[in-house]
Amino acid sequence: MPSTRAVAGAFALDAVLVVLFAATGRASHDEQAFGLGLWQTAWPFLAGLVLGWLVTRAWLAPRAPVRTGLGVWAVTLAGGMLLRAVSDQGTAPPFVVVAAIVLFALLVGWRAVVRGIRSRRRRHR
Repeated sequence: MPSTRAVAGAFALDAVLVVLFAATGRASHDEQAFGLGLWQTAWPFLAGLVLGWLVTRAWLAPRAPVRTGLGVWAVTLAGGMLLRAVSDQGTAPPFVVVAAIVLFALLVGWRAVVRGIRSRRRRHR
């Protein structure tokens, strides 16, 4: 079982990456990247992230790219888009595609990098 520190760190990193995704998206559309607008853009995906952690029971293997990362990504994306739709925020198909790619790279990517580093360290012992 992972330590509380490892679980909290993984969740915090996921949350920071989701907020970074929202800030970058806002900045790319010439909107203020930080402030109240950021919260408006990020909250649906942060709620989706929390749901993703609950659905996948991510605390059991917080760094696993497939077991945890894929599920957290899928629920974060789907939940975020659903919440954006019901709160009258945009869900245009190009945005959904970009969000899917970027969130995949962030939420699964960091886990894959950690897995690769750990695997490499084990081989060199």
